[in-house]
Amino acid sequence: MESATVTAAAAGTWKLGDLEVNRLGFGAMRLTGNGMRGNSDGVPIDRELAIGILRSAVDRGVNHIDTAAFYFSPLRSANELINRALAPYPDDLVIVTKVGPGRDPSGEWLPMARPEQLRGQVEENLRQLGRNHLDVVNLRWTGGVSITEHFGALAELQEAGLIRHLGLSGVTPEHLAEAQAIAPVVCVQNSYGLDRRIADTSGLLDSCRRQGIAFVPFFAISGQRREAPAADTHDDRLHAVAQAHGATPAQVRLAWTLHRGPNVLAIPGTSDPRHLTENIAASALQLSQADLDRLEALA
Repeated sequence: MESATVTAAAAGTWKLGDLEVNRLGFGAMRLTGNGMRGNSDGVPIDRELAIGILRSAVDRGVNHIDTAAFYFSPLRSANELINRALAPYPDDLVIVTKVGPGRDPSGEWLPMARPEQLRGQVEENLRQLGRNHLDVVNLRWTGGVSITEHFGALAELQEAGLIRHLGLSGVTPEHLAEAQAIAPVVCVQNSYGLDRRIADTSGLLDSCRRQGIAFVPFFAISGQRREAPAADTHDDRLHAVAQAHGATPAQVRLAWTLHRGPNVLAIPGTSDPRHLTENIAASALQLSQADLDRLEALA
C-alpha cells in the first residue's frame, strides 16, 4: 500500500456537534514519554521531533487531536507541544481534551476531581493550549456509579462559553443515557479494538451509532497492552490479511476500527514519524468482507 500520498481524509469525515473532522485523528499522549499508568515511562523523544510530528500530522490532513492536561512527563507536556507546534491554530483543527483525573506536579495521580474542581481543570487546559474556549471536553470517568453532578458541572461551563461541545470517556451505556438527559453528548471515547470488544458486548457502540454520536476508540492498536508499545507478534490470521494488502498488522487494526461504522473515529498516537505515515495511510485501506470475517475470529 502506497503511504506517502495518502491523507487523513481518505476514511471520510464525521461531525462532533457542528465540528467536522476527518475520521483518522491523532492522540498526543505518546509524545510525552509517560503513559497514564506509567508502563510506557521513558525518556521522551526530542522536543523538536515531537513538534515536527504534530505539524506533519496536520499537514497530512489530521484535524482532530486528542490531548489532556494530565498528559505530561518531567520533560514534556502534550498541551504545550500542541500549542508550540500548531498555534495559531488552523480554523478546521479540533482539539479534544478531557478532565476528571488529575496529577500533582510530580506526576502522582490524584483522586477523581470533585464537580466544583472541574472548572480549574478546564481553565488549565485553556491556559496550556492558549485558547479562549475548548472545542470538545470529555469527562473521563473514574468515579462512582452516577456522573450527574460532574457532567452537570461541565454543562454549566458549556453554558458559560468555556466549552463548545461535551463528550464522555471510560463510560457505560447507562452513563451515556444519564449524560444525554443533561446536555448533548457528541462523542464517547473508550478503550476498544480488534481484540478488546467491551463496547460491543455492552451495547455502547450500538447506542452511539443509533444516536449519531461519534465513538472514538483508544488503544485500537495496542489493545490489552494499553499505553505500552504494540506487541511485535500478531495472530497469523491478522498477518495474512496484512500481507494480502501489503500493509502492517497495525494498519489492519486501524482499518478494522474504521470499518466498524461511519461514526467510529480513530486517534492512534505515535512518537515515530514513520508510524505516523503508516497510521494515516491506514485510512485508505479497504478491507473486504472476507477480510472482516477472518478478523472476526480474533475477537
